[in-house]
Amino acid sequence: MDHFARLGLPAALELEPAALDRAYFALQRQWHPDRFVARPPEERARASVEAAALNDAYRTLKDPLSRAVYLASLEGVDLPGDGKTIDDPELLMEAMEQREALHEASSAEAVDALAAQARDDRREALAALGGLFLAGDKPAIRKALLRLRYLDKFVEEAGARRANIERSRRTV
Repeated sequence: MDHFARLGLPAALELEPAALDRAYFALQRQWHPDRFVARPPEERARASVEAAALNDAYRTLKDPLSRAVYLASLEGVDLPGDGKTIDDPELLMEAMEQREALHEASSAEAVDALAAQARDDRREALAALGGLFLAGDKPAIRKALLRLRYLDKFVEEAGARRANIERSRRTV
């Protein structure tokens, strides 16, 4: 059973967060292992499996990028499994240039500007993804998701770079 079906939600890129929360918490109350403590071992085991599957579904669908990657997998879009591989030369060039700019950024403000740009790019790319799914353009979906993964990672790296800059300023 896929994550959307498990939670009784439509398989869609856009989900109302409140609807996702309601579905998850209602099912979690139903399958929580604590409710099965006095039940036979096979019922306890099933409750444990169901609760774990619900947690996995909720975690995946709650995050827009994880949800998009999951939906793409349901649509038959193949992505590198490691989340690090960039096999698009254009994206590889963008990544190298941005990482170089991040490495050269010497102030927290410069890093913040790069991170803000990456967040804006991520927001725009997520917004455009819906149209790609509607068009069923698997190569474009794949390319967009690889870029989104990169942007997500870049924002993390910018946070680490900012922390390093601030740490080095305090020790000087």
